[in-house]
Amino acid sequence: MAHSHSIVRFEHATFGFPGVVALQDVTLEITSGEFVGVIGPNGSGKTTLCKAILGLMRPLAGTLQIFDCACEKLQCHHRAKIGYLPQKGTIDRNFPITVLETVMMGRYGVLGLLKRPGPADRDIALAALSHVGMLDHRHDALGHLSGGQQQRVFIARALAQQPQVLLLDEPTTGIDIVTQHSVLDLIKRLHQDLGLTIVLITHDINMIRLHVDRLVLLKTKVYAAGLPADVLKPDILSQVYGKDLIITDKDVVIVEDYHYHG
Repeated sequence: MAHSHSIVRFEHATFGFPGVVALQDVTLEITSGEFVGVIGPNGSGKTTLCKAILGLMRPLAGTLQIFDCACEKLQCHHRAKIGYLPQKGTIDRNFPITVLETVMMGRYGVLGLLKRPGPADRDIALAALSHVGMLDHRHDALGHLSGGQQQRVFIARALAQQPQVLLLDEPTTGIDIVTQHSVLDLIKRLHQDLGLTIVLITHDINMIRLHVDRLVLLKTKVYAAGLPADVLKPDILSQVYGKDLIITDKDVVIVEDYHYHG
């Protein structure tokens, strides 16, 4: 890690809505240059953590500091430092938008909606496409690409913000296993080449555990956090996942019903 100052710091932070606690008493620090994986069962607070980092939810108690500011309200210049890849939705095949136009949308968060992107912004977008290996597809219709290619374009859109942090919500869901590996390899390479801080939310423990510096296991609180080998212990996992857990010599299998709600 080049320099390990704090990027995100939760101090005894609780999030939720009146009568409903989604995440309780979270104390967690993410430092510059880290690659952190966030895992946990459905309903464990992964989406809430994501919204909190994006500045969309304020703590009911405790504090959340993002970058150098105890963000009561994330200002534009902070929000633009976080490149966000939301959960994969369905793309209308006939929607008339090209790959380059999609990636250029990443510049609007930086410029503000009233400023028109210029040649420098186009160059940044083209460089982002180059980073994800999709430059040759820049004039293609987004809807005509494969699921894996679309994910690469959306990662490029996030990179076009020139962010310090890449926040990825279930980036391997809904694409085939070979493509999942290639998307994760791409994320790992971007982490190394661009020095990005990466927070990756996923249910796929086996695929991510070899890539991350640290794992955070949620179950409405931070149940465990540390090196993957320290978090992925049968006694810890069985307490969180219960009967839905099957542990073999090589893999951890979690039997879960994957229906994701935003």
